[in-house]
Amino acid sequence: MADTHAKGHSYHLVDPSPWPVMGALATLILAGGGINFMHGGTWAIPAVGGLLVLATMFVWWRDVIREATVQGHHSPVVQVGLRYGMVLFIASEVMFFVAWFWVYFNAALFPTPAVGGIWPPEGIQTFEAWDLPFLNTLILLTSGTTVTWCHHAIREGNRGQAIIALWLTVILGACFTGVQAYEYGHAAFGFREGIYGSTFFMATGFHGFHVLIGTAFLSVCLWRLYQGHFKPDHHFGFEAAAWYWHFVDVVWLFLFVCIYWWGSA
Repeated sequence: MADTHAKGHSYHLVDPSPWPVMGALATLILAGGGINFMHGGTWAIPAVGGLLVLATMFVWWRDVIREATVQGHHSPVVQVGLRYGMVLFIASEVMFFVAWFWVYFNAALFPTPAVGGIWPPEGIQTFEAWDLPFLNTLILLTSGTTVTWCHHAIREGNRGQAIIALWLTVILGACFTGVQAYEYGHAAFGFREGIYGSTFFMATGFHGFHVLIGTAFLSVCLWRLYQGHFKPDHHFGFEAAAWYWHFVDVVWLFLFVCIYWWGSA
């Protein structure tokens, strides 16, 4: 409170930081190295870029956590801004997946003569929707329940229940990834075997990548729970992770209905 009076306002004016520049350079190395690798170059450059991106994420978010928990800069007004920022980020993610759904529906609703004029293309053996995909749906929906349980426990000040619920969420996220990896390993079609494989693996693969990110996000929140960072009235870091996880849940429901169920009928 004294710091607020000294500043004369409730906002957080962030100190100069080298991490945005480092992150931009790391992303450039990762993207440039990835393009070079796709054209027969070495894998070492994108690997270095990826490690630099991870390092930047670690030190940058470490500073954000310190600002919130130690320095007390995340006032209620600042938290409102953080919420708006997270909402806009998720909105950008929605548009990202809209692009993949657009490609899929364009190919499925208007199949060209190149694929025989039918969808799925002739010769494609699709996954049975009510087998592993349905199991993964149950896993992900259950994880949405446990992360909500965790949120309520944090708001009630029950750290013990919050830890249990978040452990279950992280474990369920890892199970989802394992089931999807098994599914990919037994796919009857490949990524480069026509438009069906390309659209299927791009849409479901990017969703799987988001599940990995969300699991890492929640794992950090689990560590922070053990450290006592989250209070009933001050836990936006967890809220952001929970919002992201629910977004992943909703995207999967669309994938299950549109690609696994309708797309294979």
